[in-house]
Amino acid sequence: MWTDSHCHLDAAEFDGDRAAVVDRARASGVSQIVIPAVEAANFETVRDLAIQHRFVYALGIHPMYVMRAAEQDLALLAEALEQHHCDPRLVAVGEIGLDFFVPGIDAERQQYFYLEQLKLARRFDLPVILHVRRSADKLLAGLRRIGGIRGGIAHAFNGSAQQAAAFVELGFKLGFGGTLTFDRSLQIRRLASELPAESLVLETDAPDIPPQWLYKTAEQRAGGGISRNEPAELPRIAQSLAELRGWTLEQTAAVTSANVRAALPRLALG
Repeated sequence: MWTDSHCHLDAAEFDGDRAAVVDRARASGVSQIVIPAVEAANFETVRDLAIQHRFVYALGIHPMYVMRAAEQDLALLAEALEQHHCDPRLVAVGEIGLDFFVPGIDAERQQYFYLEQLKLARRFDLPVILHVRRSADKLLAGLRRIGGIRGGIAHAFNGSAQQAAAFVELGFKLGFGGTLTFDRSLQIRRLASELPAESLVLETDAPDIPPQWLYKTAEQRAGGGISRNEPAELPRIAQSLAELRGWTLEQTAAVTSANVRAALPRLALG
């Protein structure tokens, strides 16, 4: 019924109960999960998890990992995309992009890895899953510069209405998740309510971006509070979108899952 378009199921936070996390997701109606890689070291891990649990995966180098990535990692990505190109569970190049929020990540290095991975996506005719954090305009410029990218998903979108329209024009869907559940997220909630229905996809970004009911302050976390997100939370996150749009939950599931399949065409073949 539901598709979680972005979940890091391989994360260490799930090491103690990963099978139970998957079971809870399925029990909640989440039938499909997209698992993006973040560095060369976890390419095979995300693929193995996708095969084991009948999910799908993407391969790429996350901008927050470029400082420990080597030039050879781009060659490893190209080799993995070549090797698994016929694997129907490989649906995108990702998670790739730019992050100008986290300090200490060299902007020029991020840009280099981003553009090189866009070239690989074009070469293998795959969509991309984009990390967008204070970087929408630079990401859009890169997409236009490289050209020939077959769209994808702008994950955890938090840009302006103008930037949203630009991504949509380039064939992208926009990912909304836990942030949508906070009343103070005025811009994101406004976008989710006003953007064309066909541009919206749902995600958890689990174990990150917990929804309002799981959120813990820094002080609470320092005291041992856990705010781990997981894909079973997706239907409840979707309730926020349904309320904003005036949709039923069934309509929300149908629209957003269809949009993920449009963004990642190999999903539609499964």
